Amino acid sequence: MEEFHKVRRLPQYVFEQVNRLKASARAAGADIIDLGMGNPDLPTPKAIVDKLCEVVQDPRTHRYSSSKGIPGLRRAQAAYYARRFGVKLNPDTQVVATLGSKEGFANMAQAITAPGDVILCPNPTYPIHAFGFLMAGGVIRSMNVEPDESFFGPLERAVRHSIPKPLALIVNYPSNPTAHVASLDFYKDVIAFAKKHEIIVLSDLAYSEIYFDENNPPPSVLEVPGAIDVAVEFTSMSKTFSMPGWRMGFAVGNERLIAALTRVKSYLDYGAFTPIQVAATHALNGDGSDIAEVRSVYRRRRDVMVDTFGKAGFEVPPPAATM
Repeated sequence: MEEFHKVRRLPQYVFEQVNRLKASARAAGADIIDLGMGNPDLPTPKAIVDKLCEVVQDPRTHRYSSSKGIPGLRRAQAAYYARRFGVKLNPDTQVVATLGSKEGFANMAQAITAPGDVILCPNPTYPIHAFGFLMAGGVIRSMNVEPDESFFGPLERAVRHSIPKPLALIVNYPSNPTAHVASLDFYKDVIAFAKKHEIIVLSDLAYSEIYFDENNPPPSVLEVPGAIDVAVEFTSMSKTFSMPGWRMGFAVGNERLIAALTRVKSYLDYGAFTPIQVAATHALNGDGSDIAEVRSVYRRRRDVMVDTFGKAGFEVPPPAATM
């Protein structure tokens, strides 16, 4: 039987294939050390769980929620950007809650992509960056992932030789899966390039808080003056607060793009369960100690892994960020 058109464009999802291989090996008695999907295994901090349990007792919170995100949650995300990046956001027009950054990327693709639109996407990268746009009818042109001088030559060639001209550029730093970290100077060049060629910038900052140099936290692309004219950034609470199953993330930035995403989402979902949104608000308004503890655990794990590989004869440069 012939596959449906959109399904034909999608290979088997890589993590599903890996999970099948792991299950088969375990069934045969093998001892598996899982270095695959970045699925946080730390418990969600108790204060966040307690807030969820408190709010869920109120039956009024069991009704349909807000697809855009409850006002307090959007204000909390705007306050986080002000504290962490020095970026001022309007929570009413420049912030929308998403069901994780993955859903946000997929629905942004649906919102802005016309059939045949060209998207510039790093390779390798997280699957939704490319396949969200493929499912929306777009065409992917692969780009370098290293945030250095090698990044911009292919971009210039892509603009010259792509018909139609590229619609959007995706950046993902700290990078999944390469762990590259971008500097603010790199983002300045990205924004200048995007404005010169009238290209949208979509930044995935899901690993904003999983970094290991306390004196050099990863920047946001929105820290660049004028970036909000062309850019939207996606973040997630999955890694930051060990909340992967809660499915809570955000898109922030350019008002026109946020409005487009909000409109598409309004047709597709009613947002996360209200108690989850309230608990997420509580997390974002916290003192940051939970984030620091999660980061310290991943730093210790990184050091053990790098040391162990080194003793086995595999020299691995210590990643500066990500899981």
